[in-house]
Amino acid sequence: MTKKQLREIYKNKRRLMLPQEKTALDDAVADRFLNSDMYKQCDELLVYVSLGIEVGTHSIISRALKEKKVFCPKCYSEPNVMEFYRINSFDDLSPGAYGILEPSAGEPFYSFSDTSLCIVPALSYDKNGYRLGFGKGYYDRFLSGFNGIKTGLCYENSLCDVLPADDYDVFVDNIVTEDRIIFLR
Repeated sequence: MTKKQLREIYKNKRRLMLPQEKTALDDAVADRFLNSDMYKQCDELLVYVSLGIEVGTHSIISRALKEKKVFCPKCYSEPNVMEFYRINSFDDLSPGAYGILEPSAGEPFYSFSDTSLCIVPALSYDKNGYRLGFGKGYYDRFLSGFNGIKTGLCYENSLCDVLPADDYDVFVDNIVTEDRIIFLR
């Protein structure tokens, strides 16, 4: 199957989730992540602001704002790049590209360390840590120069054995689901 076909399968799977089921799964993923050593040991957390069918990150961001330096992405359609900006509250976010909440002001931050942790969105992950993203390539471009820890959030029912991967696809170091943490690197 092509990536485009797989995207439709996983999008439909998520759309069919009942709201209370999604909320329960999001809470379980967030709880597992927030209680992990990787979260406890990170200095900076880079995290997407979830929307719609994505694994929810709002509770992760809420807690991290009290404990960590939190950075959220801002997407620029020309030339399809993403930069991370520090936020101090949800008030620092406003609708941006694709209707996603993004930092509204500030200077992009580039000096991430090996203790920085980036939560990477995806529709699916495979057993090697490759991801099926939403098809724009923003995260692959950003992650190609990121030296910190790359963590995927995913529902168990969205994991698969093998995804098609291209040379430019960047794998994650671990995957957090509602049931477990899968350490890959």
